[in-house]
Amino acid sequence: MKKESEKKEPSKIAENLRKFRAQKKLSKSKLVTATGLDYHTIAKIENGRTPDPRVHTMVKIALALEKSVEDLVN
Repeated sequence: MKKESEKKEPSKIAENLRKFRAQKKLSKSKLVTATGLDYHTIAKIENGRTPDPRVHTMVKIALALEKSVEDLVN
């Protein structure tokens, strides 16, 4: 069992992706269509299982959300 101090917090990218997707009222499926990325790729990033996605993936997501990559990581 993990100690309280060992529990991972969601990555800032995961938090921001969920926030910006909600603001744009985009489902994951619509984001998949807009980015050309795989559904599971987006789900893993949003759920924090891919805390450090590749730059080209971040660029596609940022463009679809009309945000900068910096907005997603900060």
